[in-house]
Amino acid sequence: DGVHLGRDDGDVATARERLPHGLLGVSCYNDFARAESAAAAGADVIAFGSVFASGTKPQAVRAPLDLLGRARERFADQRIVAIGGIDASNIRSVSAAGAHTAALISAVFDAPDPDAAVRRLQNAFHEGQLEHDSQRTTV
Repeated sequence: DGVHLGRDDGDVATARERLPHGLLGVSCYNDFARAESAAAAGADVIAFGSVFASGTKPQAVRAPLDLLGRARERFADQRIVAIGGIDASNIRSVSAAGAHTAALISAVFDAPDPDAAVRRLQNAFHEGQLEHDSQRTTV
């Protein structure tokens, strides 16, 4: 149904040509210019991270939280995803900053009760979304 491209996974425009109706995601790390290029080439999903230190990818470049809000404002047609080091202690800040969703590994798979962890994470993410939405103004 789709593909997600990292820095070394090929050209975004070529992927869009080969997958005209599929979901196309692109990892942009901390690079806003890469996100602009990805959006212009037809990406549906723009991912930034690692937003926090990650045990899964400890050498990953860090992306500041404010990048999520900037991207959400700039890329109205794309979904903004936060990746890296996200857990129950910080997921609310990710959604409050503007992420539409978050990619999680350890926060779920390392939890003693993954089902309960997912529910807590979803609730905290939703609380952050409400905070993000309350900061928006209507014109």
